[in-house]
Amino acid sequence: MTDFAAPIHRRLRPRAPEPPRATARERDNWRLILVIFAFVLFYGVLGGRMALMALSEPAEPTLGASAQAEPVRGAITDRAGRLLAANLPAYSLYAHPSEMHDAEGSARALAEIFPDMEEADLRALLTDRRSFVWVRRPVTPRQKDRVLDIGEPGLLFGYRDLRFYPAGRTAAHIVGSVKAGREAVHHAELVGAGGAERHFDKRLRNPAWAGAPLALTIDLSAQAALADVLSREKDRLGAKGAAGILMRTTGEVVAMVSLPDFDPNERLKKKDKAAGRSPRFNRAVQGVYELGSVFKPITAAMALDAGVATPDSLIATGEPIVWRRQRVRDMHRMPAQMTVTDIIRRSSNVGSARLALMVTTPRFKEYLDALGMFEPSPLEIAEARGARPLLPPKWTELSTMNIAFGHGLAVSPMHLAAAYATLANDGRRVVPTLRQGYVPEGAGKEIFTPRAARQVLAMLRSVVTDGTGRRADVKGYEIGGKTGTADKPREDGRGYHRDRVLATFASVFPVSEPEYVLVVSMDEPTDRSGRYPSRQASRTAAPAVREAVRRIAPILGLRPRPDLVPIGLDAPEQSTPPALPIALAPAAVSSASAVPAASGTTVADADAAPTTATAQPLPPRRPRSTQ
Repeated sequence: MTDFAAPIHRRLRPRAPEPPRATARERDNWRLILVIFAFVLFYGVLGGRMALMALSEPAEPTLGASAQAEPVRGAITDRAGRLLAANLPAYSLYAHPSEMHDAEGSARALAEIFPDMEEADLRALLTDRRSFVWVRRPVTPRQKDRVLDIGEPGLLFGYRDLRFYPAGRTAAHIVGSVKAGREAVHHAELVGAGGAERHFDKRLRNPAWAGAPLALTIDLSAQAALADVLSREKDRLGAKGAAGILMRTTGEVVAMVSLPDFDPNERLKKKDKAAGRSPRFNRAVQGVYELGSVFKPITAAMALDAGVATPDSLIATGEPIVWRRQRVRDMHRMPAQMTVTDIIRRSSNVGSARLALMVTTPRFKEYLDALGMFEPSPLEIAEARGARPLLPPKWTELSTMNIAFGHGLAVSPMHLAAAYATLANDGRRVVPTLRQGYVPEGAGKEIFTPRAARQVLAMLRSVVTDGTGRRADVKGYEIGGKTGTADKPREDGRGYHRDRVLATFASVFPVSEPEYVLVVSMDEPTDRSGRYPSRQASRTAAPAVREAVRRIAPILGLRPRPDLVPIGLDAPEQSTPPALPIALAPAAVSSASAVPAASGTTVADADAAPTTATAQPLPPRRPRSTQ
């Protein structure tokens, strides 16, 4: 018999007994209690978090920034310990636009407190849809009090450090400025944005150095005097700008001025940005220029060091040098022959060009390279590293002749000051620096023999006593120097302007015991004090050097010496060698191995001339010096 055949009562299993109803109800109650507890806990935590956020001051969101930025930055001083930059307690101003009661009125009031901010910009900030906006960073305690007087609950403050520059404009291009790095409402990290602040940024931000100020080689008193002299001369001559460098013969920069300047304590105004080149542009190291005849003493030093000439060697200067369709000439008629000393004293382009050819182009380039003329200045400010000199695209004999008198190669005034300091340092290379007691790499290498260097210094002194630099002389300080009036290249790269010059005077003092080099450069000056207007360096830059030495020499502890010992050499002067063929040869120069240059270009530069003719143009691109 199968199961299906079994009685039905045998195929049905009995059901399990049902639990009591009271037990099931208790279990459902516990479940309900657990769900209620979970909801209470979740919303309690959420509500507590929202309450904390509402009670705390909001921070501006930052991407990948730590919320614990330490506002540590060391101070900067001059060589005497006078403060150039330091941190002061200040505040940051921010707003909650949604909580503003009177955005229009607050914008008007804030525009009065912060004159460099536009009312329209402030109105846009205070009516922004965001819950948080920065309004002003940093804010001084006095400005904070004035903002509080507005009585606007939507304007709030946070604490931060303010970088303060006691000297203001005086040393702005040296010290530089800072900007905010990682920041929140109550703290901000200050990082260097220019000048020494940026170059020494890691050192200044290192807490280990917080108690040890960074001492620079600058003398604040000399810096202020040089800035004042150049500012007055710039205004008197109607120049677009000016640069000045005072350097010890050891390479230490004592003062450096670039005009126009700026106040690092203030924001750059929009009208200054719209006026062309920013006043933050450093003409002393950042601008590269064709500096003109101030290169001639360097060319003479090469010839003397190479042994191809002596101070009394006769060089043919009566006729222009013809190179293919190019002509190197003087603006005034010169004697048929001139000594090397007279070439420098009377500023002969033809004579300098012939000296450069006597040195030969390869060796001429080696001298310039050894002087650092092909690389950016190593001075310890951020702007210097980007100022690379502009070289000819293809170096020919014409390039060598042009560069011999300061055209065809664009360098900064700092490059020039270092080259003159090298001459004043018995021919041993000088590398500029802002660090006291620091010897930069490459400093001290002999480039010219001491004899050649001292002979060139004697020529520089003769320029001031009997040549184009007479207006730079200051009795008792034995100044030696050279004028340079260089036409500015055209913006389109096609030749040079006829009525725009860069006037420079490079000097050494006192010549018998050289201690300082002073270079002054004026951009498009015009002296109208005489019968006829003049743009020449002898009438513009040279008088500025005279006034600067009068003001600065006593500050540096230099006393005028009425009875000066003239420069002389103990060893007897060598007899004048016979003039080399290239010196007395006809004006034409062989161009068999030369490369054609731009046609129709004439080359000339003379400081005593009423105008300056064009020289070989730089590559057809707009040099930074012409902006």
